[in-house]
Amino acid sequence: MHSPQPENLLRNVNFLQLVAGRVAGSFATQMQSIVVAWQIYELTHDPLTLGYVGLAQFIPMAILVLPAGDLADRIDRRWILTLSWLTQCIASGLFLGLTLSGNTALLPFYGVLTLFGVGRAFSGPAMQSFLPLLVPKHQLAKAIAWNASAFQTAVIAGPSLGGAIYLLGPAFAYSLCAILLGIASLLVFLIRGQGRQQISAPGPSAFARFTAGIAYVRGQPIVLGAISLDLFAVLLGGATALLPIYANDILNVGPSGLGMLRSSVAVGAFAMAIWLGRYPIKRHGGAIMFASVAVFGVATIVFALSQSFILSLGALFILGASDMISVYIRGTLIQLATPDEMRGRVSAVNMLFIGASNELGEFESGVTAAWFGTVRAVIFGGAGTLAVVGLWMKWFPALRNVDRLEDASVKD
Repeated sequence: MHSPQPENLLRNVNFLQLVAGRVAGSFATQMQSIVVAWQIYELTHDPLTLGYVGLAQFIPMAILVLPAGDLADRIDRRWILTLSWLTQCIASGLFLGLTLSGNTALLPFYGVLTLFGVGRAFSGPAMQSFLPLLVPKHQLAKAIAWNASAFQTAVIAGPSLGGAIYLLGPAFAYSLCAILLGIASLLVFLIRGQGRQQISAPGPSAFARFTAGIAYVRGQPIVLGAISLDLFAVLLGGATALLPIYANDILNVGPSGLGMLRSSVAVGAFAMAIWLGRYPIKRHGGAIMFASVAVFGVATIVFALSQSFILSLGALFILGASDMISVYIRGTLIQLATPDEMRGRVSAVNMLFIGASNELGEFESGVTAAWFGTVRAVIFGGAGTLAVVGLWMKWFPALRNVDRLEDASVKD
């Protein structure tokens, strides 16, 4: 029998340990993303190599995330998170080894990024489906917002620190990342007393279990619309992959400026997450989601055209804030509209779409920048995001007409 869950989230030890583990792991991931991107761009000065950074992480995610979601519905999610963050810790250690050995070949870096992507493929569905087991249902929306706030704290500090400590050498940065990922793994391992999900009945085959999440999402227009809106908006509008080029060649602010640019996105997201934690969205959820994605597209275009460091920081701040609104609404809708025995697999589908939008979006940005130039590529992405908003408002009226987010809740 589970022990009672505290009504005050700040007294829920299991929830706090999960959030602290995510903060440590996210801190490391954000720092490492800056260090790897700058290190590779310094070696090549080729935007396409930055695209391959995203592709190397997306491929294992695309292959493994659906089986990972099925696994999250069949065994203890705590163990999955522990081992996946330990895998990412090992990847950071391998980056450290490559750096200390003086390696300048890109293939080993991409190989380690692939291993890192394997760890992320398993951690994503487990993390998203673990949180609802640690808090009462009526606190879920608030827990998502506070969890996002804590996550964005790490995302704010991570890139800035990553850019700053790059001046001390990438080896120091990779060492710190490995330590933080080890701490994340330990914190989740120490969660006790809660977190045992309802074990789903096995399907007629492994393939049927893996694809059950896809079938469920296809049958839920609100969930499908929310997930796919984020996929295509961020896939097209992902300017962050090209930030090393803006920092080095357009704004001339170096690795520390690159960290500030990345952090500006997170500062905007953090500020919005804090606001949503205090003032959750109560009405007009669907309309607000579409408006936030449209603002994301406009901010992307402003950033693309900017040659001022201050204006660029402001555009990225708004980009991050608008994206957080979309993330908050999408995350709440998915969790409320999904029964517990399906959460791992539906979260896996969500992670596959997120991975496609982020990592595959990085590859798309690198390719279009190599073909058309960096600025044109980012403008194209922002305009594409606005086009997606218009099409999705027409194709997904159920999402557009969502009022209270709680209306999507699974009926007990």
